[in-house]
This record gives sequence, C-alpha cells and structure tokens, in this order.
Amino acid sequence: MELSMHVAAVPPLKRALSNLAAVLAKGQQHAEAQGIDAEVLLQCRLYPDMFPLVRQVQIAADIARRGVARLSGSEAPAVADTETSFGELIKRLEDTVAYLDSVTAEQLQGSEIREVTVPVGRGATITMQGWPFLSSFVFPNVYFHITTAYDLLRHNGVVLGKRDFLGEP
Repeated sequence: MELSMHVAAVPPLKRALSNLAAVLAKGQQHAEAQGIDAEVLLQCRLYPDMFPLVRQVQIAADIARRGVARLSGSEAPAVADTETSFGELIKRLEDTVAYLDSVTAEQLQGSEIREVTVPVGRGATITMQGWPFLSSFVFPNVYFHITTAYDLLRHNGVVLGKRDFLGEP
C-alpha cells in the first residue's frame, strides 16, 4: 500500500492541533477553577528567551497551515497574531483544522517530490522536496511547539497526561 501525501500530512496535523485545543481548554478550566488570571498562563515561558504559551500555539498552527499550503503549491490564508485568550487560541486551532480539511488529496498529489522553499529567518531560505519538508521540517516544528505549549501548562499546575497530548485513538 502506498501512502499518499494527503494521508501522511493532514490527519496527523489535524489530530495534533485538535489535541492541543483540548489541552488549552483544560488550561482555561484550570485558570478559572484556581482563580488564576488567564493572562498569567498565556504569557508564561519555560525560560526568558523562549516564546510564551500564546506564541507557541500560534507558531504550531502557522507551520501546519503554511506547510500544507506549500505542499499543495498554494498560499495559506494569512492569520494575524492577535489572540489574547484561551478561547481565541482554540478558535485559531479550529480554523487551522478547517483549512486542513479544505485541502484535497488531489492538491497534494505528487507533492512528495515538489520543490518547497521556506523562509528560515533573516532573509535566508531552504529548499527541499515535499516529503523531506513534511517529515523533517513541518512535523518536528509543529510537535516541538505543541510539546512546549503542553509543558508550559503542565509546569504551571494544569493536570495533563500523555493521553491529553496524544488524544484518544
């Protein structure tokens, strides 16, 4: 059986982002139950030079959305980084999942060998074929930022476990 790029890319990204939305909902519930200003959790960092929770979520959504768009040879919808609440972050993730749902298998057909060029900061870019782009750039980046968001909430007392990260099978 041959694995299509659509099957390889879209379902795992949707699941990861949906699981992150559920983790954020638990973060919001924790803040409310403990009388913690949600802004404290949204702006928490693991270390001063790392992005806060809100930015970790934005980046995870952006990389998933832009990654699949690049594989399809199209532009991802622009999304402003204006979220200031758990609800707004969850909505961003839901919108990203909806976008991923809109990308068809036909749009990703042949993308495993399509050249993809990605900005990597300060005017630099990298170019690679679609499968290495997905497997060694998109997935690791999305999972890094999702894991960091999970860790930030867990570190701040939100009761989370591995099942929250992985979701239900």
